[in-house]
Amino acid sequence: MLLFVHGDLESPWGNRSPCPKRGFMVGLFSMEQEPQKDFMELYNECRLCPRECRVNRRGSSGKKGFCGEHARVRAAFIGAHFGEEPPLTGVNGSGTVFFSGCSLRCGYCQNWQVSHDSLGQYMDMESLLYRVEKMIRSTGVHNINFVTPDHFFPHVFALVSSLRENGLDLPMVYNLSGYQSMDSLKRAEQFSDIYLPDFKYSDRALAFSLSRAKDYPEVALEALCEMVRQKGFLDSLGKDGAIATKGVLVRHLILPGHEKNSINALTTLFIEFGPDLPVSLMSQYHPTGKSLPGPLRRQLKKEEFDAVYAHALDLGFRNLFVQFPEPQTGSRPSPFLPDFRKAQPFAT
Repeated sequence: MLLFVHGDLESPWGNRSPCPKRGFMVGLFSMEQEPQKDFMELYNECRLCPRECRVNRRGSSGKKGFCGEHARVRAAFIGAHFGEEPPLTGVNGSGTVFFSGCSLRCGYCQNWQVSHDSLGQYMDMESLLYRVEKMIRSTGVHNINFVTPDHFFPHVFALVSSLRENGLDLPMVYNLSGYQSMDSLKRAEQFSDIYLPDFKYSDRALAFSLSRAKDYPEVALEALCEMVRQKGFLDSLGKDGAIATKGVLVRHLILPGHEKNSINALTTLFIEFGPDLPVSLMSQYHPTGKSLPGPLRRQLKKEEFDAVYAHALDLGFRNLFVQFPEPQTGSRPSPFLPDFRKAQPFAT
């Protein structure tokens, strides 16, 4: 269950980015618009994510990147989803597009079928556009929510352009791992409205062990500063049913046995961005993966969650969403473990 426990939109930062070492004004210094025809060329020597594989993902002889995908777009689910934070879910849901593959591929990913096994359906741009437009018209979703889209950014940019040309100008949500390329984010600026990034790790050794990304803490922090520069903080916290249209909301998943990672991650966010940064504290960890180490083979303990939650409150975050732990009983499937083999992956 996700609750909003604190809320105050009176930010002392105003329209200025809260990245103290950067001091950028929100929305300034944008990258000039690039011709859409050039975007697909980004697959030629792929550097869409910080891993910079530099492989050619295009054509019949195209190679897969670290993400596990060629340049042919693939998605596992397109539909309304009701598990996001209240200002994104609203009444009608968030219009999610779950892309196959992932540029981070965490060893504990709860979307393992998609991120590691690359479950999903190949489609061309026309089919992708048709299915997203059909979802919008049939469900009335409040936004379009691209889940782990960075390895398919060229297709996403083209899709957003087509939707807007067709008069479907909903907020575009980029649901990201936090491990993003600065160049890719600058290209995304004109095609995005809301960023929903993770800030997973403050511990470089843990980031390497679980995601093979030792540089995650610094890369993710720099990327987050760029997102805030572009969009500012999320413009609605869901009070009175208000739906967000622009801004940044940061998520952090507490990992079993790694409270210190969470405590240091929250401290970093507070120091860099101040008390008004919207943060979503998540407890939904569920063991998945092939060979998880030690405590990651179990669910989060209440005392672990309590320690991290208390620290977030002690720091003074004002705009905090909290997902309190709920014990799993009987044979009821976890609502946080979707099965993408089903037409409706999310258990209710």
